Amino acid sequence: PFRLKAFVLQLGCRSSVFVMAPASSSPITYLGASGVSALAFFPLWKAAAIGQSGYEVAGKGYWQKYFEAMKPPWRGSLVVIGGMTWARAAIFYGSDMGSQFMRQQGFGTGVSATVPSLLVSIFAQTVNQPFVRSSIMLQNPGEELAKKTFPNIAMLRHLAATKGLASLWTGLDAAILKTAPKYMTAVVIKDYMGLWLAPVDPKDKTAVLLKSAKVAVTAGVAGAVLTNPLDVVRNEMFKTEEGMVTCMTRMSREDGAKWLFRGIGKNWVAVAAPIASTIFLTDRFKVWFGC
Repeated sequence: PFRLKAFVLQLGCRSSVFVMAPASSSPITYLGASGVSALAFFPLWKAAAIGQSGYEVAGKGYWQKYFEAMKPPWRGSLVVIGGMTWARAAIFYGSDMGSQFMRQQGFGTGVSATVPSLLVSIFAQTVNQPFVRSSIMLQNPGEELAKKTFPNIAMLRHLAATKGLASLWTGLDAAILKTAPKYMTAVVIKDYMGLWLAPVDPKDKTAVLLKSAKVAVTAGVAGAVLTNPLDVVRNEMFKTEEGMVTCMTRMSREDGAKWLFRGIGKNWVAVAAPIASTIFLTDRFKVWFGC
């Protein structure tokens, strides 16, 4: 175990010396934390996607339907987990490094915390959007393409053939308006809470863990709850091919303000948990690897 840890340490933390960057700039800790979180919380993402999309699942009560939605088959799971892993790692790593660079240039904490996270979030969402759309549509219990060997590829081909290549990015405006503020909020809260909370003794492991957990959970919950309506809009656009404003107008006419909170019970857990976990585990991995 000691040799393995030393080897990973050399690959991750110390490799940053060659680019004259601080040890904490290693992306390995971010990628590892993001991967563990995406894998662990995929069933929660599946339940949230079904709930926000309005897909029907078997079951009578709330909890029965919730657990039914979480159960296998986990369609498109590899694509979802892979996409979440690289995207979250890129957002948090890019935000931390960008924030550090901007502070060195004399920018304040607010600008340094928001601008990098905003830019990286937009990039990550744009790249991931076709895979996000295909994965969410595969969660429909009645979707025939989910039975294919490579369901995401089958769905992407179907969308491109029947609705045009541009349809792969349907809902991108809502997705960016949702994803960018979500991670920007999480990063800002993470940075500011680290400054606001009382300092703890680095030797007090319990106090350090509690402080890290407080920051991670608060950041994750705030980002998830504030952006839930845009999750709903994006998922509805996948089903109807409507524009964002048209979709919001129709749902407001049909359901009033209720659509703003559709699936929020599942979403704040499904989104907040992996974000909080990624923030918390990144801190823990840095400590473990000595970054």
